[in-house]
Amino acid sequence: MPTARHLTRTAALAGLLIGTPLAQAEGAAPSAELRLHWDARSTNATGPIAAANQLSPGTAAPTPSALVSEAELRHTAHARLAGQAWSLGTGLLAWGEQPEGRAATARARVNELHLGTELGSLSLSAGKKVIGWDVAYGFRPNDTVQQEARRTLLASNPEGRGLLQLEHFGADTATALVWVNPQRLNDPTDATRGAGESALALHTYRRSGAVDWHGFARAGRHTGASLGAAVAWVAGDETELHASWRAMLRHDGWQSPLGASPAPVAINPWQQQTLGATQQWLLGLIWTGTLQQSLIVEAWHDGTAPSDAQWRTWHRRNAGLLASPAPAAARAGNLAWQTSPFNGQSLRRDNLFVRAAWQPGEWTLSLDALVTPIDGGHAFTAAVQWQGNRVRLNAAWRIYGGPADALMTQLPQKHSGVVAATVAF
Repeated sequence: MPTARHLTRTAALAGLLIGTPLAQAEGAAPSAELRLHWDARSTNATGPIAAANQLSPGTAAPTPSALVSEAELRHTAHARLAGQAWSLGTGLLAWGEQPEGRAATARARVNELHLGTELGSLSLSAGKKVIGWDVAYGFRPNDTVQQEARRTLLASNPEGRGLLQLEHFGADTATALVWVNPQRLNDPTDATRGAGESALALHTYRRSGAVDWHGFARAGRHTGASLGAAVAWVAGDETELHASWRAMLRHDGWQSPLGASPAPVAINPWQQQTLGATQQWLLGLIWTGTLQQSLIVEAWHDGTAPSDAQWRTWHRRNAGLLASPAPAAARAGNLAWQTSPFNGQSLRRDNLFVRAAWQPGEWTLSLDALVTPIDGGHAFTAAVQWQGNRVRLNAAWRIYGGPADALMTQLPQKHSGVVAATVAF
């Protein structure tokens, strides 16, 4: 986390580069947003966290509701230095949080800070930057650089990744080669899981009439090679079809050596490890009506999620810990650790997502459902947005449910919601 001194020095350096007579800035005026939102969270009465707190109160404190204020500044300056055109993109975020029953905190970070230039049809950039790839909505197998969290209740600009990027643009083609996280090349493997891994990533694009073709390749420091492809086809005035696929030589995933053993242990048995080959794929369609209605339907498979057999073993261990004669505090701690594999892109490998939206004028109303067919779990979300000239208002509510043994019913939260007001400058 950058300190206030680091942010001040970064801002001063950016201002010096933009304002120097040798680099006369030509960019648009900076843009800013102020946002205030209330994040509401309700504690689930079932699941391993609830069981842990029943055995030993206070074992796993629930994430409280919180009032959050945010200020974000973005600017891209263009300049010429010794006859060469340059651009400097910056994105700064500061926020304060007041959780219920806890002390307030304040933080700040640099979301983006990247320098770029063009050499003919080539574009070069370096620094901290957001790069989102792939064609889908609910899940993106080929988002190999940013690896952005999808389906958040309140959309926000993510934190960029450190990278070096080389791009080539043609009339109907584009190619991008990215070295993401070069600064972490020699860091320990356990410190560079997921999006923190140093890797080379390639994206090629070609437009052919109404079809967009994408190709992907990635070489990670510890996960090795992966290949992917995606296609988006505008099949008519109202319908778009898309698909994405990726095959990985190795992947990061959650593993526990204990199986269904009911015996408590002294350290968390769930750890992320480098596992074997797997695949991810997605099929989807988007339909848009003449009255500003839209429908998104997507089905995907995420081979990096725990298998059905692993989740069955997980259920047996939970039941064994509850029935174990071991001390309550030890069983409670182990039940709390059982939530570790919830922190993946997908809970289940096979998922179905449906989203319906309507946009009458300044309003956007939406309903969506994420369903895991294997156990009947579901997450339903309702959202409304009003967009004015400078002001945007949002409200969203999500509820998790399903049969008693569905993973969605085992999550630490039963409901979550947000109410937000954003002012743009």
